[in-house]
Amino acid sequence: MWLDKVPASAVDSANGAPLHSQVGAIIRSHIVDGVLPPGSQLPTEAELQNRFGVSRSVVRQALAALSADGLVQRGRGRGSVVSPRGEHHRLVQRMSGLSTQISAEGADVFTAVLALAPEQNAVASAALGAAEVVGIRRLRSAGTGPLAVIHTWLPSSIGAGLTVAELTDASLHTVLRSRLGVSIVSGRRQVRAVSATTALARLLEIAVGEPVLLLEGTSLDEKGVPIEVFSTWHRADRVVFDLDVVGADVSALAPAPADAGERPTRAQLAGMAAALARQLHDLSVEMARSD
Repeated sequence: MWLDKVPASAVDSANGAPLHSQVGAIIRSHIVDGVLPPGSQLPTEAELQNRFGVSRSVVRQALAALSADGLVQRGRGRGSVVSPRGEHHRLVQRMSGLSTQISAEGADVFTAVLALAPEQNAVASAALGAAEVVGIRRLRSAGTGPLAVIHTWLPSSIGAGLTVAELTDASLHTVLRSRLGVSIVSGRRQVRAVSATTALARLLEIAVGEPVLLLEGTSLDEKGVPIEVFSTWHRADRVVFDLDVVGADVSALAPAPADAGERPTRAQLAGMAAALARQLHDLSVEMARSD
């Protein structure tokens, strides 16, 4: 059992941190690193007590904190088990946004508008061909918690009339289409792995420096007119980018994903993100040549 490999001295009252936090941190690290995949049975309260020489109340506090974070499920008569992975898939080639694609999975999607106001952004203004742009910052969540932070820029001629109320818990593309008759039909996308800043970490509820998947792009309407520029930072442990490949050598993708049911390590997440970024770059170059 994995617990037998953890030294009893890993929990020490002289450490300075509360004992329940130390016990919880040990279990959490084994879940995050994939040692304890979803559905794994955790040691009993008595086993954890005996291993670390702590009281039952300490163990229960640790498990309660893990349960509150969604990492552990507790049930009377069945002990504690590692929660299923709250993973959502996004097909990068589709113009439909994250909200639409996750809703199609049957999940409830929530969108909070963090900011909606005119902004000075030279890059967005140049891409949109507009001297004045409106910036929209949103936080998108699903049942598992925060999924992505989205920063979108629209020409003021389109974005000036939008309101926080109509964008809350709604798809921006749907609002543009239904209220303004603007349809997003094409665009260019790129993805790369970046480290979470302090602000992103706070919103996504992750540690500063953790890898996140950054999807950036410009979207066009049916006339080829640029409508939006956006940057979306996704939690790498909750959002998976799918990519349909035709006539390509997919065997070259590396590293391989973790086995079914296992949670990938941070190194694996960063490696998969880098591999996906390279593949998407190659695909965008190929598409540009065929335009």
